[in-house]
Order: sequence, then C-alpha cells, then structure tokens
Amino acid sequence: MNNNVKEILLIAQEECAEVTQAISKVFRFGFDGLYNGNTNKQRLEEEIGDLMAMIELMVENDIVDKSSIQLATGQKKIKLKTWSKIYES
Repeated sequence: MNNNVKEILLIAQEECAEVTQAISKVFRFGFDGLYNGNTNKQRLEEEIGDLMAMIELMVENDIVDKSSIQLATGQKKIKLKTWSKIYES
C-alpha cells in the first residue's frame, strides 16, 4: 500500500467519524439546531459531501471498484426493504 492510498483511507476514515458526529448532533439538537452559524442539517450535508469526495478518490485511485459499490448499494436497499420500515410509506 503506497502513501497516497494510506492517506486517502485515513482521511476517509476521519470523514466517516465526522458524518457520525454530525448525525449525533441532529439527534441531540434537531436539524435546525445551530452551531457556529450553520444548522445541523448544513453540517451533515457538508460532512457527507466530504465523505463522498473521499469515496470518489478511492474509486479514481482503484482502491475500490465503482461497480462493486453500486452492487452493494442495491443489495443494501433490498435488505432495507425486508428488514426496516423505511420503504413502507
């Protein structure tokens, strides 16, 4: 594993943690809760964007395969339809 791959994975890991933290703030204070002039929804959107950028970099650097990610995404949605109530409404 070269240094670029390590750095991409490390930053992606950090971004995952930041998305987790942003979601926690939404649960604690709601989407409209403010922090440093931004709502929790805005913070969540920013962190998801940062994570998506890292996912794109993983694809561009052949760390992960885009087709495999798309397949896993579809499989997860099928599982959610079976095991969650997300799609019931």
